[in-house]
Amino acid sequence: MSTPAVKPIPEGMHTLTPHIIVAGAAEAIDFYKKAFNAVEQVRLPGPGGKIMHASLKIGDSTLMLVDEMPDCGGGASYGPKALKGTPVVLHLYVNDADATIAQAAAAGAKVIMPATDMFWGDRYGQVEDPFGHRWSVATHTRDVTPDEIRSAMEQMAAQSRQ
Repeated sequence: MSTPAVKPIPEGMHTLTPHIIVAGAAEAIDFYKKAFNAVEQVRLPGPGGKIMHASLKIGDSTLMLVDEMPDCGGGASYGPKALKGTPVVLHLYVNDADATIAQAAAAGAKVIMPATDMFWGDRYGQVEDPFGHRWSVATHTRDVTPDEIRSAMEQMAAQSRQ
């Protein structure tokens, strides 16, 4: 009897999956459940109760996370709070950006930018979670052509130079 071939991308996964480092991964899991309706899939605690690996489902996508472990070397070293910020924004498409931003704020996120109708066709805003990770939250509200986007961006750039 032959064994079925193993899929190179596991069922339910996408080709790109964010894997974030968090100071306080257990608390972050609870926050993501409240803020973004995350569903916990896997939690692998290690020595001292630190999370060695966790996997959450948010919408149709997976978010992996690990506790900050500076003594571990290599992989899990420092999260955004220890680094005093992050250059990464996690982009989340939802059915209602305003409601999701309000839900995240109620769970403890800081609203960086309230939801606003943007020239590229999304209602878009940003929050920072209590662990220092920045999230953009968007609902696609209208289809816009690349030429319309380019023109609107050029107009915005011209207004900012004035």
